Amino acid sequence: MEVDTSRAGVRHAAGWSVLALLCLAQFMLIIDITVVQVALPAVGTDLALGRGALTWVVTAYTLCFGGLMVLGGRLADALGARRTLLAGLGLFTVASLLCGLAGSGAALIAGRALQGAGAALLSPAALAVITTVFHGERRARALGVWAAVGGSGAALGVLLGGVLTAGPGWTWVFFVNVPVGLLVLAAVPAVVPAVPGRAGRVDVPGALLVTAATALLIYGLVTAGDAGWGAAGTLLPLAGAALLYALFVVVERSVRAPLVRAATLARRPVISGMFVMLVATGLMLGLFFLSSLYLQHVAGFSALETGLLFLPVAVAITLGAHAGGRLVPRIGGRPVAVAAFVLAAAGAALMTRISPEAGPYATLLPGFVLAALGIGPAFVAATTTTLANVPPGENGVAGGVISTFHELGGSIGVAVVSTVAASSLVPGGAAGTGGFAAGLVVCAAAAGAAALVSLGLVPPGRPTGTGHGHGHGHGH
Repeated sequence: MEVDTSRAGVRHAAGWSVLALLCLAQFMLIIDITVVQVALPAVGTDLALGRGALTWVVTAYTLCFGGLMVLGGRLADALGARRTLLAGLGLFTVASLLCGLAGSGAALIAGRALQGAGAALLSPAALAVITTVFHGERRARALGVWAAVGGSGAALGVLLGGVLTAGPGWTWVFFVNVPVGLLVLAAVPAVVPAVPGRAGRVDVPGALLVTAATALLIYGLVTAGDAGWGAAGTLLPLAGAALLYALFVVVERSVRAPLVRAATLARRPVISGMFVMLVATGLMLGLFFLSSLYLQHVAGFSALETGLLFLPVAVAITLGAHAGGRLVPRIGGRPVAVAAFVLAAAGAALMTRISPEAGPYATLLPGFVLAALGIGPAFVAATTTTLANVPPGENGVAGGVISTFHELGGSIGVAVVSTVAASSLVPGGAAGTGGFAAGLVVCAAAAGAAALVSLGLVPPGRPTGTGHGHGHGHGH
């Protein structure tokens, strides 16, 4: 009997070392969503990139991460989670090296897309390992730790971006992943148990269609900033995106093992979760994008000063998520989502007071902190209300869909604000603050509209069942 207990103890300890290793890998992926934001002006100057290309440096990563994530989850099921994890980690590490060595905008954007593809394999596979290794109460605790990594990763990303850009240079934003990636690659075979795959069909056409459709959507949105909304370069990609999304629905209905069952997507809790997550991430990354370029181009901040100014914002997101986690089980997801977007709208509206004469600490920062306090609970409301209201067998797919919209929301948000603020984002920043203010007005209006939609869309009542975010977002 005693032998058994010691064996359970060993297994218990091994479980937490698995979690620590996977969280380190996930931490890299999350940091890479925000770390680039502070480095953007330096990247633009070094590689002579305009607004459109800089937008793609951010969105290529989140687009491939989000677009291929459900496929990554399916591959982890089919090929085995550890094998998929190693493939994703290897691809992410090599892609990070390529990003750091990139000598042109095209090379950097291609590297970012590869990083996203690696992340899309790694993240769901890591989550699959956690749900296999941990059970019952320990699984809830492990998922809580996993979610917290999302929040702190986003927060540390902006600070690390500032420190590295101001120090050894922006290329180290990517190089820093290489030793960490190699370390985790070496440790995974020894620490992570092999989880056998379940042979099954994998819907590759579906995954490629949804990624291509979203890429065209973002391309159209970014082009609108330079060419205008009526130009062929804007309308053709947007029409193509609509066509591919429609084709995706047709494919999902006809294949034997669809990525996502239409019945799952049609559930109100899933639609509500997708909507709340899309808008919340769009607001967060959109506001970071505008603020980083404003602070460095207009206010004359260094990369390090920008990273430090963002720190209270990142802390506010984490605090807001923590408060959301407490409030959703007590009062339900609907009031939390509505209040969250009202706060975000008020914060973004305050940020529109920016002017070169007034310091960012008096104008930009208070509004950004207020908006961030709202964005945090929106993440929690999106995941918990969805996962509590779908049938048990659909939890994994629903979690994957919410995580997908987390990334796609970031891509679309950055593309929209970049287009609206185009006049102020010309290199040299000579065009004044009008474009920045317009971008912030759009963020405030979007958050206000989201509050109204949430009032009708988010399911009423308190969630039952799972209380933990399943995705990997910032501080569920």
